[in-house]
Amino acid sequence: MNILLWHVHGSWTTAFVQGPHTYVVPVTPDRGPDGLGRARTFAWPSSVREATPRELRDTPFDLVVLQRPHELELAEQWLGGRRPGRDVPAVYLEHNAPDGAVPETRHPFADRTDLTIVHVTHFNRLFWDCGGTRTEVVEHGIVDPGHRYTGRLERAAVVVNEPLRRGRYTGTDLLPALAGAVPLDVFGMRTDGLAGHLGLPPERCRTAELPQRDLHTAMAERRMYLHPVRWTSLGLSLLEAMHLGLPVLALATTEAVEAVPEGSGTVSNRPDVLARAARRYLADPGAAAADGARARQAALERYGLKRFLDDWERLITEVCS
Repeated sequence: MNILLWHVHGSWTTAFVQGPHTYVVPVTPDRGPDGLGRARTFAWPSSVREATPRELRDTPFDLVVLQRPHELELAEQWLGGRRPGRDVPAVYLEHNAPDGAVPETRHPFADRTDLTIVHVTHFNRLFWDCGGTRTEVVEHGIVDPGHRYTGRLERAAVVVNEPLRRGRYTGTDLLPALAGAVPLDVFGMRTDGLAGHLGLPPERCRTAELPQRDLHTAMAERRMYLHPVRWTSLGLSLLEAMHLGLPVLALATTEAVEAVPEGSGTVSNRPDVLARAARRYLADPGAAAADGARARQAALERYGLKRFLDDWERLITEVCS
């Protein structure tokens, strides 16, 4: 099949394009948000090819995967008037948890008969009001980076993009207290200046932006993974950490309580409980390694790539038929 999708979330797309189809990603001269083209820091197979808006007009597609509301109109324009959901089968992939007045948040594509909304967690489907639109859940899948854990550095890895802008959503305000228990290495985009903003000395909070291949190696050297997120969808970095064999410290919010089973780390809405668990891992590397091994096994069973691709194949076959 020929599948059209925009390059929006590199980590998720890396797993999706491991399937058996041809995946076409739009590219524009400026490689802006609507035309990023192929990823440059993720390993994508040759079955992912770029196409300009002009080339898209004459390209046949079996499925369109929409990920942002404006892509519906953009796709119709770039496909020469072919309408996703009517002239070409389509699904809308919702990556995010709802915002605003959460219990009453209406999805932009609620009450439609021509689309299926695909959520990445059961929590997200529960909280979005999609009206009469058909909904499905295809949980995340991860390209297994391997069991690389060493935990040799007595520090916690945190992966978050734009922690200063996103603030309380990503638990940035919780980092100073947690850094008192374990030094933090915060990886992600626009993390520069974080230590100064939080009033932390550099040795308690270091930052870096790394490509995925280097990020996994760096994460695996840290003793534990910290996920202080209050309100986002289930972070792929959390699942990657578990695949790598890191024990997890996470707030018991959104889907984290489902993703991190007992024995894989500590999940709590009390930062002092997470801090106590961090001190335990610092004092007992064996316990950290054992919990990390259980975290990896749990992640492989629930968020393995084969299950992810099989779920998508079933859904694609159904939608396209």
